[in-house]
Amino acid sequence: MSVESFAPSRQVVTVTPAALQHLRRQLASSAGKAVRISVKKSGCTGFMYVLDMVEQAGENDLHCRLDEQIELFIERDSLPVLSGTQIDLVREGINSQIRFINPNVKDQCGCGESFSVS
Repeated sequence: MSVESFAPSRQVVTVTPAALQHLRRQLASSAGKAVRISVKKSGCTGFMYVLDMVEQAGENDLHCRLDEQIELFIERDSLPVLSGTQIDLVREGINSQIRFINPNVKDQCGCGESFSVS
């Protein structure tokens, strides 16, 4: 397995304090030890985000340490789409959800499930 180390000068994805706290709670209640983010082809506009709690990095993952407790793995093939993305936790009333603020997104479907970058 090849896992590249993360260099802050090349930060691909940022995570807000609220999202970091949420991910910390999610990891505490799951069997995973790290968070993995990728995109997959889906929906009417092209891609969707995939956020998984995982035990270890995949063979093709970039390794980022968010803090002393949380590691983030980013699928290398997803880097062009995810570059510059901020992960945030947004609260609306009593509900909260992870939101991806991605400067590469050019279009989104009406339901918000998928997006395109070209």
